[in-house]
Amino acid sequence: MIVSPTLFSEWGALVVFLSVLVTQLGAPVPAAPMLLLAGAQVAAGVVSFGSVFVAAVAAVLISDGLWFVLGRRYGRQLLTRLVRISLSLDTSFRKAHAWFERYGAPLLLVAKFIPGLGLIASPLLGTTRIDRKIFFSWDMAGGAIWAGAWLGGGTLFGQQLIRIMALTIEWGLTVAEGLLAIALGFAAYRLTQRLRFRRWLAHIRITPQQLDAMMRSERPPVILDARPQAVRRAEPHRIPGAIPIDLASPARIDAKLLEHNLVVYCVCPNEATAKKISEQMRRKGFRRVRALKGGLDAWEHHGYPVEPLCTASRQDSPEDDQQNGMTVRAVTPG
Repeated sequence: MIVSPTLFSEWGALVVFLSVLVTQLGAPVPAAPMLLLAGAQVAAGVVSFGSVFVAAVAAVLISDGLWFVLGRRYGRQLLTRLVRISLSLDTSFRKAHAWFERYGAPLLLVAKFIPGLGLIASPLLGTTRIDRKIFFSWDMAGGAIWAGAWLGGGTLFGQQLIRIMALTIEWGLTVAEGLLAIALGFAAYRLTQRLRFRRWLAHIRITPQQLDAMMRSERPPVILDARPQAVRRAEPHRIPGAIPIDLASPARIDAKLLEHNLVVYCVCPNEATAKKISEQMRRKGFRRVRALKGGLDAWEHHGYPVEPLCTASRQDSPEDDQQNGMTVRAVTPG
């Protein structure tokens, strides 16, 4: 046997619990390989399905519950810090907002299967008014589906997994070293993605000081507010003159924007949303697109003015917004 039956039967549930807990707390280490391995041991009769299943679901509830409480207490400040340190949350932050607006708490049923979303969903829901009982009910159901799927896969393909582990031993590695190699490879992949993103970002972003200078120039830029609608409703203010843009809108962007320099901002400190907008607009022929470093948070942190969105609703034309996803208007100095 590749793994000691006695050792796994005594400590298997604890190993699964710790593996899932560490992953769900944010460590860039996938828990799926351990769940598959546990499922293989279930198929071999070494450990019971119920013990490792309960351990995995318990770890999900504890970790997600902690993130939920932290999100409720610290709000978007916590989400901002998570995006700064995570290797996979740049785009998940935006997706989670959009999907929560559409599906609500049932999003937790599938969140664990989507990289990055499983971590960001719990603190994000903590920033809403969702009842704790509703959150934990959906979270338990989602955790059970996720853990059951991986454990079931390991049980179903137990013999094949045991053969793979045997090959690992033949290559001179223990199972633990093999799992560590997978975890390190996963983390290296995410780190490579982040470094590539940062190199790209260095060429297109500007600082709040640079934007302020541009707004005071003879040709001020058109500023685009790329925050999700839920964020704009929760924090109804903007950079003076900024125009809201809906990423989900299939409408074509007005060609008149070719005449202007464009600056986009969101709430993600790593400008993942701004990157998507920039890439979309570059594919449409726009070349003068910049992203605001640090987004609206950095703009406010440096003491630059903001204006209420109610002012924006009186100034901007709803017809233009509906047709183009944005209006075309030069921005006056703030």
